[in-house]
Amino acid sequence: MIVVKFGGHAMQDENGAFAKAIASAQHDGVALVIVHGGGPQIDAALKEEQVTSEFVGGFRVTTPEIFEVVERVLANEVGPAVAKALQKAGVNAVALSGRTSESLIAEPLRQLVDGTPADLGLVGVITAVNPQAIKNALKGGQVPVISPIATDESFKGGLNVNADLAAAAIAGALDAQSLIIMTDVAGIYRSWPDNSSLISEISAKELEEIKGTFAQGMAPKVQACLDAINSGANAVRIIDGTDPSAFAAALANNGGTLVTK
Repeated sequence: MIVVKFGGHAMQDENGAFAKAIASAQHDGVALVIVHGGGPQIDAALKEEQVTSEFVGGFRVTTPEIFEVVERVLANEVGPAVAKALQKAGVNAVALSGRTSESLIAEPLRQLVDGTPADLGLVGVITAVNPQAIKNALKGGQVPVISPIATDESFKGGLNVNADLAAAAIAGALDAQSLIIMTDVAGIYRSWPDNSSLISEISAKELEEIKGTFAQGMAPKVQACLDAINSGANAVRIIDGTDPSAFAAALANNGGTLVTK
């Protein structure tokens, strides 16, 4: 079982390399679950509606107005589009909303990765994963494509969950062999943007000790690595999803930054 976070500019998949690699892995008998992001698509939708948004510590501050756009873009547009692209490559993919499938249950997130208190609005931190809908899809030979929108603990409202952290929670709940996080950089850097500081392999213990040094978009990815390991995943690999060969290499346990127990 491998959980894949598909996000950032990697989602353009202009040459279909991601879909082909997923099809090849599924053909080889690998059980796969995909959790997608959609930051660029959300940015475009908010711009079109002339709604401004800001990021704090790598998280998008989410007002009720912004949440409505985020949920629509992720669950009704991006998820189905990713599933459709996979289907064209011969993958039996199905789009699932973490909220409507009740797979992801969350509470409001009240602090950043470094522990700083923050009011982020309708941003959630996952408190439970109900894997039933995901497991049913897998049993049916499907590849679930999950939108990182969660239901709140009353099952009445919704929360916007960072896709890296959603993928980590799902990987832990499914006891995944590994979590692959596709992003826009080659891995975790000790001193970004110094390319020579790329970490090829690091233990979760060491990463925990230095996690407070990471800023903005990398902070939730680092936390996702730690969350996934702590909740049951065996390993996490962060790769450059914009490199067509990187995902196939990651499936073969190569490239990027590997975080181990």
